[in-house]
Order: sequence, then C-alpha cells, then structure tokens
Amino acid sequence: MKEQSSKIKNKIIAGLIIVLLVILAVICTITGFRKYISSQNKITKIGFENIGELATQSAYCTEVNVTEAAKELWGIEIPFTQSKYIYSYDFVIKAGFDFEQIQWKEENNKITVTLPEVKILSSAPVDGSFKLFHEQESIFKQVTLEENIASIESMKQQAEEEAIGNGLFENAKTNAEAMLRSFFGSVYDMNEYEIEFIYK
Repeated sequence: MKEQSSKIKNKIIAGLIIVLLVILAVICTITGFRKYISSQNKITKIGFENIGELATQSAYCTEVNVTEAAKELWGIEIPFTQSKYIYSYDFVIKAGFDFEQIQWKEENNKITVTLPEVKILSSAPVDGSFKLFHEQESIFKQVTLEENIASIESMKQQAEEEAIGNGLFENAKTNAEAMLRSFFGSVYDMNEYEIEFIYK
C-alpha cells in the first residue's frame, strides 16, 4: 500500500515538473521571440538620408535697377542719344542643405550630427513682379538684350547678398536643426538624448 502511494506521489511530482518545464519553455520562447523582434525592428536609418537638396529657408527681396546707355564719340556722350530705364524685380532666394551629405552617430546618449555648409539652392525673379518706373529710349542707342540680362544677373547677386546679410543662412541652419530634431525624435527619446550639430 505504501509502495503504491509512493508511486502515485512520484507520478504527481513528475507531472508537476513536466508542467513547470513546459511553462518555463513557453516563457523563454516568448521572451526570446520578443528580443528577436526587437532586434529585427531596430531602426538604422532616420529617413532624411534620401531627401537630397532641401531648402530650409526662403527670402524675398525687391531690387531696383537703373540701366543707362548712350552713344559716345571719342569717349564723350552725345546729347539726346541716352536711353534710360528704372525698374524693379522681386527675387526669391532659397537656402538649404544637401541632406545626403549629413552624417550622424549615436554614442552614450549623445547624437552628433555633422552637416555640410549651408548654401544657396536657387535664386530667381518672381514671375509677374517686374515694375517699370521710368522709360526713356533713344532711337540712336537702345539697350541690348545682353545688357538687360547682365542687369538682371547683377540684381540677382545683389538680392542674394542682401538676403545673406539679413540672416538667410542663420535661419536656414536653425530650421534644418529643428527638422533634424524632429527626425531623431521619432526614433529616440529626446528627454534622454543630447544632440550636437557640427558644420563642416
């Protein structure tokens, strides 16, 4: 009788051990699977690498130009042969970065981002913004197309210089940094990470 009771007791203990081993195996499997999923879902790209060139700041400038031409004889202007135009154009200047050149690394809860120098990506007159204030054209000396093109190019360069002088590049950097913070914030907890921006 005692021997039969001992066998039943051993069977119960063996059954409990098997159940515990099965539960332990299930827990280990789930934990390992979660770790596997976590490692497989680790994000290695933030998303800005494929943007290419991106304007992060625009400036609008109005430039006034005076174009004059006259017939000359031995280096002296001949009276009544002067042509003169006074007109203005609005220009839009866009500055930004080549995002493909941006490099970054994460180490010890610090993200270091290296950016290329900000640059002007485009500058052009705004369609329909031309305004003519004064027109005086002489039949003896007209302003040529080449002179007009040179004048517009000069106005564009002046607009670029004024835009840069008024903080175009600084604002482009500030906006790019805010954009990059947003990108990194979608992956990292910004309460735990510090971001440092370095310009080449």
